[in-house]
Amino acid sequence: MNDFRAIADRVEIEALRGEFTDAAMMRDRARLASLFTPDGVLRMPNIPAELVGREEIRVGGERLQAQWDFFVQNSHPGVIQLDGDTATGRTYMHELARTLDGRQGQNFAIYHDRYQRTPDGWRFTERVYEVRYLDTTPLAGSAPRPGEAAPEGSATS
Repeated sequence: MNDFRAIADRVEIEALRGEFTDAAMMRDRARLASLFTPDGVLRMPNIPAELVGREEIRVGGERLQAQWDFFVQNSHPGVIQLDGDTATGRTYMHELARTLDGRQGQNFAIYHDRYQRTPDGWRFTERVYEVRYLDTTPLAGSAPRPGEAAPEGSATS
């Protein structure tokens, strides 16, 4: 891969995918929505949800987020296939979550992505979320509350 443009494109797309995970973890739905083209689509058949356009992505994300006690998302790089000003790729996910109504578990999933180069950089035109493994066994851990001391023997005590 001697083409510096292709190298830069791959770095920028990987940064876009990292920005998505950071926005999800920081509960910054406006920033997350801005990572899509204006007509971008976020499809989550297992939820089920299909959000079209930045405003639906923001509002739908806020609705889902309002149900969380906690949510931890880890992304792992997948392939990127460049084709001029468009590209496709995959991102592999591991997530832990507990909702306020007590549903909980972890999963492994794949985002199947389509990207578009825009004047503002690379953006998602589509993300399709496919769950590959779901474990609803009660989680042993919990999210610390503000001002709560770490348990004895934990890495933070």
